[in-house]
Amino acid sequence: MCQSLHLVQNNKVVVTGILNFVKELKIRNESLFYFGLFCLSLSILFIVLTKLTTTQVHGINAWFKPFKFAVSIGLFALTMAWYCHYLSNFNPTPFNWTVIFLFGFELIYITFQASKGQLSHFNFDTPSSAILYSLMGLAAVLVTLYTAYIGFLFFTQSFPNLPSHYIWAIRMGILIFVVFSFEGALMSSKLSHSIGAINDNSNWWVIGWSKTVGDLRVSHFIGMHALQLLPFLSFYIFKNTKATIIISLLYAVLATTTLVQALKGKPIFQNTKTTKIEE
Repeated sequence: MCQSLHLVQNNKVVVTGILNFVKELKIRNESLFYFGLFCLSLSILFIVLTKLTTTQVHGINAWFKPFKFAVSIGLFALTMAWYCHYLSNFNPTPFNWTVIFLFGFELIYITFQASKGQLSHFNFDTPSSAILYSLMGLAAVLVTLYTAYIGFLFFTQSFPNLPSHYIWAIRMGILIFVVFSFEGALMSSKLSHSIGAINDNSNWWVIGWSKTVGDLRVSHFIGMHALQLLPFLSFYIFKNTKATIIISLLYAVLATTTLVQALKGKPIFQNTKTTKIEE
């Protein structure tokens, strides 16, 4: 009985903490809060559509890509809404609308192409497809550069009211995010996210990473989500500046290692039962 009561009390504390976090996030940056919430809501719709439709692109349901991008963009918007609040003399409004307009355009185009069962990325089949894909790439570059500028502000400003380890985690998270965001340019130059096959999806369910050849999306994913993971781990687990920097460097090594492995045409997990597909 006592254990059950204790469990209920703990659950209430967790729920209260989450609700307080959501309220604070809305206060910090209402525009990115609602945009992020909208993207995450769309992701639910997209995952439902994967069960209701059979349209495929490169061998997987067409709605998986909009789902992944909606989640990723939503998390990015909410994360940056939280971080930008810490900066002094920083007006978040231009950044907010840059993210909403450019990433909104990207998500709309990816969704539109999925509805037609056509590629959104690496699509040069028609002049309009080529132009829209190029604009989508430009949008990603501009948001990344703006995020890099925010990272620069975190490195140059002091934060006496915040734990040093937490600030260093934000700094390193943004730095790694920016570096591996630009890996998208490498994929664009190859017109494929796979090394050893053309856009192989042989595949790890939702994330779709290849089981048979090198997949550039692995390091892209790991690097970009340093933005959320490193500050979370530092704030709740490490709580030490030196440990935070060391773990951040090891995390960067992990992302780099998976990139090198992909460039060699090797999947993240070697499957001895599969035969390598030659390019």
